Amino acid sequence: MRSAAQRPQGPSARGVVAPRAPRTRLPGGAPLPAPRNGRAARRAPPALPAVPSGVEALLAAAMSPHPGLAAGAAANSAVFAAGIQVLLKGLTWEGVANSWLLGTLVYSAFGLGGYLLVCLYFIFGTLVTKVKLEQKQKEGIAEARSGRRSAGSVWGSGSAGAACAALALATGNYWLWGVGFVASFTSKLSDTVSSEIGKAYGKTTYLITTLQRVPRGTEGAVSAEGTAAGAAAALFFSFVALAVGQVDPQGAAVAAAAAVAANLFESWLGAAVQGRVGWLTNDVVNAVQITVAAGLAVALTYALTPLG
Repeated sequence: MRSAAQRPQGPSARGVVAPRAPRTRLPGGAPLPAPRNGRAARRAPPALPAVPSGVEALLAAAMSPHPGLAAGAAANSAVFAAGIQVLLKGLTWEGVANSWLLGTLVYSAFGLGGYLLVCLYFIFGTLVTKVKLEQKQKEGIAEARSGRRSAGSVWGSGSAGAACAALALATGNYWLWGVGFVASFTSKLSDTVSSEIGKAYGKTTYLITTLQRVPRGTEGAVSAEGTAAGAAAALFFSFVALAVGQVDPQGAAVAAAAAVAANLFESWLGAAVQGRVGWLTNDVVNAVQITVAAGLAVALTYALTPLG
């Protein structure tokens, strides 16, 4: 019999295999990665580049209701750079440069919502001038440059809106001047739609001062088709202004009413005065019209707003 000292010791004596020592190297000889919290360390994802604080502030300002000139200029420039090919379909190069000034003022004062309204006017105004364009060209009543707008057309359409934007920035009363801004573009779009649809589809046109029948395209002439289309455009545009938060329901109603009144005044001015005064061109008449719309809307809003 063996003594206790001669008996095999350890787990192998009982048929149990002893555990191996933990690995410290990979098969190729490379060391294992150091453990972290019980697991192999994982490589951290690469950090995104930091956005400069000035850029962050500019982006935040651009999305505010009233961004200011720096953010307005930056946002407008980005849009113009991205969409220059589209802009040139409806504007001359001179028109593009002047539209940039208009867009910067509007974005600075009224933010993205106001800017979208100007873009909406530009798109609809450009499209409607091309309705039955060949027919209008044959009749000699089409817009010049196939409807592409120059600097005069830009300010004839946007001078009152730009003035409202500048006054809003100067006074801080964005709501009051915002109604004037909406009314000016509501009036201009309504007038453009009324004129172009009347030229294309008007069956009978009358001079607004005498109700005498006159050919389509006559200054100061109106038609049932054009008038209805213009009124519908005014309601549509003022509703969009309400939807994007530029006006409240009262402001939308005031803008639409002021637009229709200004359009009637523009027709009277064209029939009674324009042909007799050399400097009273279409662009000047348009600027007078939108100024009347904006001024009337501001006056009505001021009168209807409770004091205090």
